[in-house]
Amino acid sequence: MRPTTKPTLSKKRSILLVLSLLVMSTFAVRAFAMPQPNMEAALGYLQQAKAALEHAEHNKGGFRVKAIGSVDQAIGAVREGIAVGNR
Repeated sequence: MRPTTKPTLSKKRSILLVLSLLVMSTFAVRAFAMPQPNMEAALGYLQQAKAALEHAEHNKGGFRVKAIGSVDQAIGAVREGIAVGNR
């Protein structure tokens, strides 16, 4: 039988260093993202509006569907704005 080998101190340090770098890089990416509370709030309101439109009755002469499409475009624009703001 082979004796079990214990990781050397050097290996343990290397593993710890790699894990530390991964954690720090995750937080660094988040730190560079600018907080955008108004854009995030607008996105939430638009998503609520879309849900309300989807639950509304269908007999609106096509305007309900048109409104859903407009809200979808607005959601896309807000998401793009957030992405640009985070660059």
